[in-house]
Parts: sequence; C-alpha cells; structure tokens
Amino acid sequence: MYQFFVKEEQVGKDFITITGSDVNHMKNVLRMKPGEIVRISSTAGHDYKCGVLELTDTFVQLDILDAGVAGTELANKIFLFQAIPKGDRMEYIIQKAVELGVYEIIPVSMKYCVVKLNQNKAQAKTKRWQAIAESAAKQSKRSRIPSVHPVMDFGHAAAYAMECECRLVPYENECGMQPTRKALQSVKAGESISVMIGPEGGFASEEIDALREHMQVISLGKRILRTDTAAVTMLSALMLHLEMMEP
Repeated sequence: MYQFFVKEEQVGKDFITITGSDVNHMKNVLRMKPGEIVRISSTAGHDYKCGVLELTDTFVQLDILDAGVAGTELANKIFLFQAIPKGDRMEYIIQKAVELGVYEIIPVSMKYCVVKLNQNKAQAKTKRWQAIAESAAKQSKRSRIPSVHPVMDFGHAAAYAMECECRLVPYENECGMQPTRKALQSVKAGESISVMIGPEGGFASEEIDALREHMQVISLGKRILRTDTAAVTMLSALMLHLEMMEP
C-alpha cells in the first residue's frame, strides 16, 4: 500500500484530493488505477485508508474508506542533532533516522566536521535532505514528515537540545554500559529526547565538556563507531525501548 501526505485542507468529509507532484507520480510512474488502495496522512496527524476514484492530469480523487487508521508515530519526540559528515552519509543518516521514528533532524556544524558548508550550499543541502526525509516517510508509512532544520552551529544546537526533557550524548571515549542502560530505562513515555552525535573527528574537548553540564554522556559499546553507525545504533535502541513501552 503506497503512502502519500496531504495538507489538512485537502481532506473533505468523504473524499481526499491529491494535487501537485504526487499526481504525476501516481498516474505516470506508479500507473495507479481506480480501485487501488492507498494510505494518506494529513498535516494534522490524521491517517486514512483510501481508494482511488479518479486520476486526471491535475488531481487525483480518493474515497475515504477508513478514517480511523492507527498512526505510526512514537509516543516520544526524538530530536537528532547530527554533526555534518562527509560524502553522502548525511543522506543515509536522514533516511534511516526517519525510518526509526525521529521527529526532527538538526544538522550541526562542529569544530572537527570535515565538511564546511557556505550559506548557499547549506540551503541547497537542506532542501535535498528534506526531500529525502519525505521519501523515507512515505516508504516507512510515517504519519508525518520529519523536519530537517537548516544547519546550526554548535552553540545554537546545544541550546536547542537543552529544551528536551531527556538529553543523550553517545561519546566514543565514554566507558561502561551501565549508564547507557540506566539512561534508556529512565526515559518516560511522552518525553522529548535529544540525541547529539559527533563528527568523524569526534567532539572537541570544549564541546563535550559543555554538553556534560546538562546532558547524559553515554557509551555505545567497546568499539569505535562511524558517525552514521552511531546515529543509527542510538536511534534503534531508543525506538525499540519506546515501542516496547507501549501497551
């Protein structure tokens, strides 16, 4: 079953109307036909099971079959603060983070980031990253599309992370898994969670010292993980813990 997102004003009492680029995708790429079933999520967080009624060049009309479809969002909002990696690793991280239930993704410029983006490149990257988030949200049947923020410097990112109720920092030089276990077990349903992931070069000493004052610094094991592996590992552990907390 394919997934699509619509604005709340596109949802009627009995019908939903698809417009924009999804029309061409449904009609000419997926070659959908009347009668096919799709899953629709609105910007207000409502989910619907719909049947295709009509496909034209400018819109697709859908019949609402079930307005009580269960949502797929976690009970907790996870904010991923990801140091910008080199190459296309950020695209991979965004894709997997969305699949694992992240609420927002904040790219962060840190001292030892290999990649340094100027304003124009950062804007172009953010647009590309948001498109990847939307595609991953459709593939994983999310009820909402996570937002990818413009690139933040470390100071602003750390301040934003402090607003979350639970604040976690996986750090390659931290030892022992007991604090990690306690940190995960202490997460309560509905709490907002920030996860700060360092760059390929690691956190600068002044960065990790600043984070220690207000965040829980934890280990992800005895081995050194790449920045993309660390992000996926931390989010996977959180997602499983939160899913198992639900009734």
